[in-house]
Amino acid sequence: MNKMIINSSVTMGQLQLHLDTIANNMANSNTTGFKSRQVQFSDLLFQQVKGLPYAENENSRITPAGTRFGSGARISSTATNTAAGTLQQTGRSLDFALLSPESYFQIQVAGTGGQSVTEYTRDGAFYLSPSPNNPAALVLVTSDGDKVLGTNGPITIPGNYKEITIGQNGRISVTLTNGTTVNAGQLAVSTITKPDLMLSVGHHLRLPDTIRAEQVMTDALGQEASVQQGALESSNVDIASEMSELVNAQRSYQFNARTISMADQMMGLINGIR
Repeated sequence: MNKMIINSSVTMGQLQLHLDTIANNMANSNTTGFKSRQVQFSDLLFQQVKGLPYAENENSRITPAGTRFGSGARISSTATNTAAGTLQQTGRSLDFALLSPESYFQIQVAGTGGQSVTEYTRDGAFYLSPSPNNPAALVLVTSDGDKVLGTNGPITIPGNYKEITIGQNGRISVTLTNGTTVNAGQLAVSTITKPDLMLSVGHHLRLPDTIRAEQVMTDALGQEASVQQGALESSNVDIASEMSELVNAQRSYQFNARTISMADQMMGLINGIR
């Protein structure tokens, strides 16, 4: 097959993945705590073909000997933009925002085989759900119904609560209807130093089976947690930047498609010679 067609077709396949990444970023521009992702390209294998058989003919050559034929480009990695999004004040007592860009809430989701799996999220829009084991208690859950974890397991709130407050260090205090205040535990917050090594599941992160927790994260304690009540972190997607990247990716796709068209026309001319 013509090398021009190989080069362009391979690159177009990778550009399609680039367009998918941009589309995913733009689709989650209003998702709480979402972190945008950017792709990075690298060259694929190339061949260097010598065009001159005699070494004495290359004495005055300045450029590298021969001609390089590439095989296109590929996506080498997808990097996560860990910059913090803008804080949106909601005034809702169960909306929590993490002020440190490396901090993540821990949640408990159902895994395969009925086992629970811990995932990590920046989405602090939480709700209360009846506890299946205790009718007099409520469980703090995410919008998907997953339990929010504390340092001693899932966070439970007494059913006769009047007000819920949280300190900057993540400690939850509950004021009951009789006026007494009880401690409902402390939010489990992890500091993920290498989010690119984590497995992305929706807009949450999960620890891969091949990586140990101490390699990518630590527990955030005290002031490191920096939790703010009554606020949510918006997505850090920059729509203007994503639109510019979309235009560039589309132009690159069109150029490669034009290359395939030109190669086809050239082969048609050759085949038409009588």
